[in-house]
Amino acid sequence: MSYLEQNIRTIPTGLSKVLYFNWPLALLLTAVACTGFLMLYSVSGGDIERWAQPQIIRFALGMGVMIFMAFIPINFWREISAFAYILGIGLLVAVPYIGETRGGAQRWIDLKFMTLQPSELMKVAVVMVLALYYDWLDERRVSRPFWVALPILLILLPTFLVLGQPDLGTALLIMAGGAIVMFIAGVSFWYFGIAILSIVLLVTGVFASKDTEYQMLKDYQYKRIETFIDPSSDPLGSGYHITQSKIALGSGGLTGRGFMQGTQQRLNFLPEKHTDFIFTTLGEEFGFVGGIVLLALYGLILIFCYVSALSNRDRYGSLVTIGVGTTFFFYFAVNMSMVMGLAPVVGVPLPLVSYGGSAMMVLLIAFGLVQSAHVHRSR
Repeated sequence: MSYLEQNIRTIPTGLSKVLYFNWPLALLLTAVACTGFLMLYSVSGGDIERWAQPQIIRFALGMGVMIFMAFIPINFWREISAFAYILGIGLLVAVPYIGETRGGAQRWIDLKFMTLQPSELMKVAVVMVLALYYDWLDERRVSRPFWVALPILLILLPTFLVLGQPDLGTALLIMAGGAIVMFIAGVSFWYFGIAILSIVLLVTGVFASKDTEYQMLKDYQYKRIETFIDPSSDPLGSGYHITQSKIALGSGGLTGRGFMQGTQQRLNFLPEKHTDFIFTTLGEEFGFVGGIVLLALYGLILIFCYVSALSNRDRYGSLVTIGVGTTFFFYFAVNMSMVMGLAPVVGVPLPLVSYGGSAMMVLLIAFGLVQSAHVHRSR
């Protein structure tokens, strides 16, 4: 034990928690959010009150929540994991009855002081409840069929509820976050092989069900898949988003056109420029360099999460940290792939950059769990 560690252990609990707080991770999150503020200021044409100011307020509140959560022992979050999952399921069940409809989808609940998207909460709740499950389960039983069935049900229940809203992108993120916790917990590779085969069969069934009475997806979702395969088939209709996105990214070149100088977004050729397609604005204004810098920030956030998880002897804290970090990875990987035409458009926001209250608050709550696990980890 080093001299510094010996002395830290003599410091009062509150101060020692401040010293153990993962400050580099918090600074990286702030840097990414500031990038988002700049982009929102740009896409609004210099009007800070339209999108940037509300986002700044949300981030400040979210950081406050994250810091507050960090100083609460990880055991508390372990104890309420099952409750968080049940609450999330209850909210998802309530959405069809009291939820708001926007753009043809019913996904939000108006809480008067804010609008909540329960599906966003489920991304974190699924990770929490699975971490709790594998923290409780004897490691010798992890790959036995009976003990694999329960976590699969815990994942599939919210997935199908979210698909019914409909929200394919969020449903995929819930499944991915749950699967990575199962993988890290030690579930046999054979189960994942079976899962991949099942997905292939499911995708085949999805396409085969089109235009039948058993159609598995909405018409617009099929249209998105067709557009992904060939955007030029309908450049002024369903392919318009991705076509304009590619034009904006390509026009940015190596270093971009300059801050607030992007023609695609200024002339309103680019739809959803403040939400799902905000990365194209960054690419147009700051070019390839700007995109790489943002990717580097995201990569560093992942590294700090995984290093924290590997240094944590508490199984629950380690699984939660890896689950949150990997879900965060899927967030930006899917969004960037989507706007570059490498994946279908599924409505996944760019984390901490796209405009939106629920996504930002839930992400910072998730990182509050990561910080709590880091501050209170066994050393």
